Amino acid sequence: MEIKIVKQILEWNEDVSKAVIDELADKKVALINVMGSPGAGKTSLITQIINRLKDKYAIGVIEGDIAGQIDADKIDAMGIPVVQLQTDGACHIEAMSIQNMLPMFDLDKLDVIFVENIGNLVCPAEFNIGEDLRVAILSIPEGDDKVEKYPLMFSTTDALVLNKFDMLPYFDFDVERVEKNEKDANPDALIFKVSNKTCDGLDELISWLSAKISEKTGK
Repeated sequence: MEIKIVKQILEWNEDVSKAVIDELADKKVALINVMGSPGAGKTSLITQIINRLKDKYAIGVIEGDIAGQIDADKIDAMGIPVVQLQTDGACHIEAMSIQNMLPMFDLDKLDVIFVENIGNLVCPAEFNIGEDLRVAILSIPEGDDKVEKYPLMFSTTDALVLNKFDMLPYFDFDVERVEKNEKDANPDALIFKVSNKTCDGLDELISWLSAKISEKTGK
C-alpha cells in the first residue's frame, strides 16, 4: 500500500491536544505515545506488539522521523495502516500534527494508534499529543544514568520498558539504580524488562497494554 507522508506544522499545543483527546474518545480509539533514544528499539518493540495484538485489535501507526521513511516501510510491510510524519528537523511531535493525520486513518475501523515519537529523551516529553498512555524505552546499552539525566521523560511516563535486557551481562548497567530512580521520579510508573530478541518479558507488557486498550475501546 502507499504510505502517506506529511510535514509537521508547529502550533501551540494544549488546545489542540484536548481536541485530539475528544475526537479519539468519541471514536473509542486509544493513542499510545512510544518515546526513547535513537536505537533504543522503538520500532522493533512496536512490531512485536503488533504481532501479538493484531488479532485482537485493529492497529494503526504514526511514524515520526526527522527525515526518511525506513521505519514506516517496516510497518507497511506488515499490512498495518501507517502514516509517516517528517518533522524536517523538529525534535518532537506536536498535537497539531496528530490532529492533521487522524483523517488519514479510518478511525471507525481502528482500536489503537501507536505513535513512534522522534528519537530523543528531551523534547518529546514536553508535548502532550493527546495520548492515553506514554511508554518510555531505555535500552541496556544506553547506560543506567538516563533517568537522572532526563527526569521529565521518565517522570511523565506510564511505563518504562528496559529494552534489550538480554544484553545485561555485557554492560555495566545497574538495574536497581534505574528502578529506584524511576520510582522516585514517578511512583506509579510500571517497569518492564524486555528483550525483543528472546521475547522475554513481552507477555507482561502485552498483557498490560491489552488491558489499557480494552479500557478505551470496550473490547
